[in-house]
Amino acid sequence: MATTKELSVEDKLRALYDLQIIDTRIDEIRNVRGELPLEVEDLEDEVAGLTTRLEKLQHDLGTIEDSIKAKKVAIDDHKAAITKYTEQQKEVRNNREFNSLTKEVEFQELEIQLAEKQIKEMKASIEHKKEVISTSKDRLDQKSSHLKHKKAELSDIMSETQKEESFLNEKSAEFESLIEERLLAAYKRIRSSVRNGLAVVSIERGASAGSFFTIPPQVQVEIASRKKIITDEHSGRILVDAALAEEEREKMDKLFSKM
Repeated sequence: MATTKELSVEDKLRALYDLQIIDTRIDEIRNVRGELPLEVEDLEDEVAGLTTRLEKLQHDLGTIEDSIKAKKVAIDDHKAAITKYTEQQKEVRNNREFNSLTKEVEFQELEIQLAEKQIKEMKASIEHKKEVISTSKDRLDQKSSHLKHKKAELSDIMSETQKEESFLNEKSAEFESLIEERLLAAYKRIRSSVRNGLAVVSIERGASAGSFFTIPPQVQVEIASRKKIITDEHSGRILVDAALAEEEREKMDKLFSKM
């Protein structure tokens, strides 16, 4: 368990507000990126899926073309067999042998018809697959182009913000180390439960920032005294007085200017 130096309540409030300023700045950077990383990831998956589909279609096309070649060879074999049986019919000595050879010729003719029908069906399948391949290639080209554009967009944003975000993450960890674990856990819990991520806010015009609920004067006095941690009864946020908030914002602005 990490050990932290015992701070006064005021120092704890300052550390919490500083941490909030830093974390809010990190949130803003990530909001600039928005859904872009997820968009890039989804596009990468889609491009990979289309590429795999195209490879399978091309493989299927090759298999069908090989089958057509095999059927054509079989047709030639059947025709050769017909020629052979027809020649044999000229040399038979009885009707039984002639009829037997006739049946063989008829069988070979049926095999040729079947093979030709199958070739016709396979050629139709090839035409259909070629249309699907063409459509898939167009879609792949579009998605690949879109992915390239989105990657460049993300790369530009990352190059602009990565250094700042790394600096801020280090400072966030640094300020977290100043805050006792119980208070830090409360800060993170509040931060995760509110929509804008603001767990520590200042008093503005008699109410907590972003709220329309007025804070009683006596409570405002207690907040300004900086003697204890006080939370807003409506939002649960930790409250600091406006003067402290202004001082810490100026301090953090100087820190950020060094980036």
